[in-house]
Amino acid sequence: MTKLTIVANDGTKFEIDAENGSTVMENAIRNAVPGIEAECGGACACATCHVYVDNEWSETVGAPEVMEEDMLDFAFDVRPTSRLSCQIKVSDELDGLVVHVPERQA
Repeated sequence: MTKLTIVANDGTKFEIDAENGSTVMENAIRNAVPGIEAECGGACACATCHVYVDNEWSETVGAPEVMEEDMLDFAFDVRPTSRLSCQIKVSDELDGLVVHVPERQA
């Protein structure tokens, strides 16, 4: 299991044991993290699972692919560390990952 911390917009921290191969979005939904809507269910067809990757982790997580970048154009308050949580696959190298939920989704 990989440890994830998802920080809701009100500062509430959700410490989650995530299965490798799952996505950050799937774990957020399973743990009822407020602010992650995931309307498309993880198909990278909306921008309602937008998160900010903590600065410490942005290099490890990496940049979005072209399709994800296109969807981020529809997200609210996009920043350099913005990612769609449905596109971040959990793996051992992400153990300890911290992401932050924006004020609202698009």
